[in-house]
Amino acid sequence: MVWASGCLSERPRPGPPALQIELDRTAVHSPDTVTGHISVSDPDGLDSIWLTVDASQAAADVFLETSYGASFGLAVRSGFGAGQKVPVRLEARDLLGFRSTLDTSVVITDVP
Repeated sequence: MVWASGCLSERPRPGPPALQIELDRTAVHSPDTVTGHISVSDPDGLDSIWLTVDASQAAADVFLETSYGASFGLAVRSGFGAGQKVPVRLEARDLLGFRSTLDTSVVITDVP
């Protein structure tokens, strides 16, 4: 018996978008602005991207792009005490419906 092989090699499988956040500072005041850069990529093509810092949100529709990068600046409201953490969340959805979430935070230093 002879077995013939065609396309039996390993091929990339669809998966969720890859996310990265680079924060300019990991310690901020309250109120202040969190700044940095985000990068999102997905070989299947991206659909939507959301970035949330505290109660501030930014969104981008990047239909069909396979990569996206942007600088950001989002407000942190007043009322946080020194040592409290402020959540930073990056979310993305690709064209196939896969979603990714990356959570991090910044810390409130001294309060003015």
